Amino acid sequence: MKIAFKMKLKPGFETEYKKRHDEIWPELCTLLKENGISDYSIFLDEETNTLFAVQQQNGSSSQDLGSTQIVQKWWAYMADIMETNADNSPKTFPLEMVFHLD
Repeated sequence: MKIAFKMKLKPGFETEYKKRHDEIWPELCTLLKENGISDYSIFLDEETNTLFAVQQQNGSSSQDLGSTQIVQKWWAYMADIMETNADNSPKTFPLEMVFHLD
């Protein structure tokens, strides 16, 4: 199943967000893959600082892994540059697919 959601980046952190994801922790990538998450991309709308994420799931969503230590550590690491909830998880908003071309 393919899902999409959006998040919000704080203004002025576009370069830092990309840098942190260029250096994503291998153990986080392993956790995502082990939980059936693949083909995961995040796009930035620079006009609105909206992040658009899409991922293929064969199990959990990346947002469902928040009880793991590594995800909690990642959320804390990213909290200073993103809009977050009280537990440091990114505020996410699911998006409905309205068109798909194979």
